[in-house]
Amino acid sequence: MLYLDHAATTPIRPRVWEEISALADRGWGNPTGFHASARAAKNALEEARERVAAVLGCRPLEVVFTGGGTESDNLAVKGAALAGGGRGGVVTTAVEHEAVLSSVRYLEDWGCPVTRVGVDRDGLVDPSEVTAAVNPQTAVVSVMAANNETGARQPVRKITEAVRDRPRCKALVHTDAVQAFISEELRVEDLGVDLMSLAAHKFGGPTGVGVLYVREGVALEPVTHGGGQELGRRSGTHHVLGAVGMARAMELASSDRERFHRDVSEARRRFESALLEKVPGLAIASRSTRTVQHSHLRFPGVANQTLLVRLDRLGLAASAGSSCQSGAAQVSHVLSAMGMSDPEARSSVRFSFGWTTRPSDGDLAAGLTLRALEGLL
Repeated sequence: MLYLDHAATTPIRPRVWEEISALADRGWGNPTGFHASARAAKNALEEARERVAAVLGCRPLEVVFTGGGTESDNLAVKGAALAGGGRGGVVTTAVEHEAVLSSVRYLEDWGCPVTRVGVDRDGLVDPSEVTAAVNPQTAVVSVMAANNETGARQPVRKITEAVRDRPRCKALVHTDAVQAFISEELRVEDLGVDLMSLAAHKFGGPTGVGVLYVREGVALEPVTHGGGQELGRRSGTHHVLGAVGMARAMELASSDRERFHRDVSEARRRFESALLEKVPGLAIASRSTRTVQHSHLRFPGVANQTLLVRLDRLGLAASAGSSCQSGAAQVSHVLSAMGMSDPEARSSVRFSFGWTTRPSDGDLAAGLTLRALEGLL
């Protein structure tokens, strides 16, 4: 199968498997214990924390291991809004991942004031509109680094600077960087954020493990209660093998970015060029603002579910959008926020390239897609 659904999840890199396997025989203890097996697990966990911190340019104790991107988003948004027993306000965008938007709806039910800022046709938010929505009651501003459906990259640094300059503003800034990390260098000081979410399975790591960067001194209300692991910020027995696998995947993704950009950009160029030549009215979402790995295409008059079934039969994996919504009946909230009509949204397909991609995959993907479109145009 030609796999072009990396935005949903990616294959695990072989060198990540190797490191996890090597640790499995000696690092399976509970790192909160005191015996030899527990100490081995603790050492592996803390070494993984240091490795993640080195990639992000932060302190090890600013790294919180979680169960994935969804949990990281929940802890960032809910934890900041409810810190200290408060009911702080939230400013976010209309195109965030459901992990953020569902957290926001939950907070609204608890009486937290919420503002959702709209986006333009390219899926971009205006930093001035975000800043205008911030007031002294705002606890957290959450704006994703790159959209999970279209790949549109938001001006996070500009938003952070604008929020910091807002008079009497104490709001924290959070970014969901789950989709961005594989292709973008994300040093926390460069972005200026207080909180940042990552998920290992988006860049060749294992599923079920993520990270929330929490700037030193930031107070969060825990959303998972129990044994008080992770300095009380996230309870639950540590997934040590997952943490080690995530650290290795981050290191590999970081060192592989030059090759990644070269191969993926060429594959996408070949893919889109061939389709633009053959498919009347083909439209590319967020074309000038997206990450290198996203290709979100609209095929006028073609039902995306029909096309996806045909592609699957031909051996090409793609999706109708967010991995959380691809099987749902409703139209994507992201595409609606960008001004697409329901028929336009239902004719859109997300092709997402990844670390396994090579330039020739673009030619193969174009050929298979054109075959799948026969009789539909």
